[in-house]
This record gives sequence, C-alpha cells and structure tokens, in this order.
Amino acid sequence: MVGDYYKTLDINRNATDADIKKAYRRLALKFHPSSNRETGSTETFCQLGEAYDVLSDPRKKATYDKFGEDGLAGGIPPEFGSSGAWCSKYVYHGKPEKTFRDFFGGDNPFAGERNGPYDEGAYSNAVLVILTKEYSFPDFFTNDTPLQFGGFQAGVVKTQGPHIERDLHLSLDDLFHGCSKHIKISHRVMNEDGHTSGIKDKILAINVKPGWKEGTRIIFPKEGDQGPNCIPGDIVFILRQTSHSLFVRQHNDLIYKAHITLQMALVGFSVDVQTLDGRLISIPVNDVVHPSYHKVVTGEGMPLSQDPDRRGNLIITFDIQFPKKLSAERKYLIKHALTFK
Repeated sequence: MVGDYYKTLDINRNATDADIKKAYRRLALKFHPSSNRETGSTETFCQLGEAYDVLSDPRKKATYDKFGEDGLAGGIPPEFGSSGAWCSKYVYHGKPEKTFRDFFGGDNPFAGERNGPYDEGAYSNAVLVILTKEYSFPDFFTNDTPLQFGGFQAGVVKTQGPHIERDLHLSLDDLFHGCSKHIKISHRVMNEDGHTSGIKDKILAINVKPGWKEGTRIIFPKEGDQGPNCIPGDIVFILRQTSHSLFVRQHNDLIYKAHITLQMALVGFSVDVQTLDGRLISIPVNDVVHPSYHKVVTGEGMPLSQDPDRRGNLIITFDIQFPKKLSAERKYLIKHALTFK
C-alpha cells in the first residue's frame, strides 16, 4: 500500500475517470525512471502505478472509497456490490511498467496508437508534457542521445558533426616566449531561413602560453560546419613544433650539441651558448669529455607551462672531432704524453 491514492495522483476524491487518467498520464511520464535524472524515481513510479491500478477500476475504487486500505487488503465484504461476494484480497502486482504499457496502449505512447485509454486527446496531452517545463531539457539531451522512456524512444536529438583537426606549426622561440596567433577559418553556417547555408570566414585567436608542448590541443567548441540536422563540430588545433637550428627539445629540457676537438676533450675548454632569450652564457668544462659525457646546466631550459617562472635544464652533448690521420712524430708525442707513471 502507498497510503492515500488520491494524494499520490495529486487529485481530490471528486475526481472523474478522465481526471484520474489525466493525472496518471502527466505524473507517470514525469516520474518514469528513464525520463529524467532529477525527477525519475522507481519508488514514485511504482506508487503511481498502484494508485492508478486501484482508482481506474470501478470496483477497486468503490471499495477503497468506502473501506479504505483495510478494505482492499482484507478483501471486499460479501455484502458489498451487486454482483455478489468477492473476498479476494487486493495486492498490487508490483510491475509499474506493465501498468504504464497498458495505459499507453503499447511500449511507445508517441507511436500514434489510439487503442485502450490512450486516445487522441491523451496523445496530444502526452506530447504537450514533453514540450513543457516538466522536464529538464539540458539533462534530457546529455551526450546527444535519443529521448527515452524505458524501452521506447520519443524522438532523436540532433547529433554533433565531426570535429575538424588542423596542425598549428610553431617555432621553438614561440613556445619559449609565448605568443598570440590569429587564424582565419572558413566554415559553413546556416542562413536565417534554417534550410540553406553559406560559407563564412572567421578569425580565431590562440594565446600560446610559454612552455606549451608538442601535441597540445586547442579546442574551439562548435566552430565547425553547421547543418540543418546537426550541431556543429569542434575545431581542434594540434600544436606541432618546428625544428630549431641549435636546440632539440626533450620535454622541458633543451639539448645543445657542441663540436670540440680531441685536444679540448682532454684538456678542458668553455662552451658559449646563445640562449633563446638572447643571452650569451659561457659554460666551463673541466672534466675529460668521453663519448657518453654530457654537461647539465640547471634552469636554462624551457619554461614550465604550469609555472613559467621555473625552467627545465640545458643539456650539452659533445661531438668529439678526432683527427683523420697522425704523423709518426705526433703519434710519438701523444704516446709519451699519455704514458702515466
């Protein structure tokens, strides 16, 4: 039992059969578990089904009006009714979907069927419910899915068109300092008549932050081509970094290759590097430079996009230029110079 059936259907005890049908139609659609995340409720939907099952049946309704819930639960007294005794106890079958389906004459009340209690007027009222504020349309149309009630669809929502992806080529200097880019696009837009379309140019502004990396995606929602039956897709720019003459980027680090002689590798030297912000820094190298050696200069790499005040490292690698040939005299001198005692 759900308590007061009239209160459940939001009607008074003088309600006519048409009032009962109208109330159930409105509330069953509103509180169907599949109709809306905010209003949909399995418990409420079941209570509505039970209330309608009782009040739509003249004998059950008369018993409930005279004896209340106890009369239904205990069975109709023998002296009640003109057709003799009926001692069956009333228990709702617990299948509100069946009540819903029987009321609308099928699985889909919007299919235009007119059989059963779902007549032409009921069809019109059901459609009007969908068009009123009974439902939260942003929630209804989430994820571009068809509008659904249980096992049927009330209509198909417009789907979003395909996304358009374009490469945005930027230099290492642009990504080091940050920059602004203005890009002209041409996309199809619908005319005011809603049926024809034309091509229109538009300027999109992209503010590149210092430290952005290869593959960063800049999304302009719904700036793609429009159509009469679709939502415009997004325009997505994918950052592509062009090569640099001095540096190779590795995440937030910059790699610089210095070309040195074998003599420099053995006795020490200094490397002068022109940085991306215009400074000339001199890095002393006092170690013996072997083929796998590299020098790390902290804080001279790319700015971090999350914190531009911090920077990655400058990593110096070395290309040691060995002599192609040596005279006998030079071989002798090198041999003695490298003889350790």
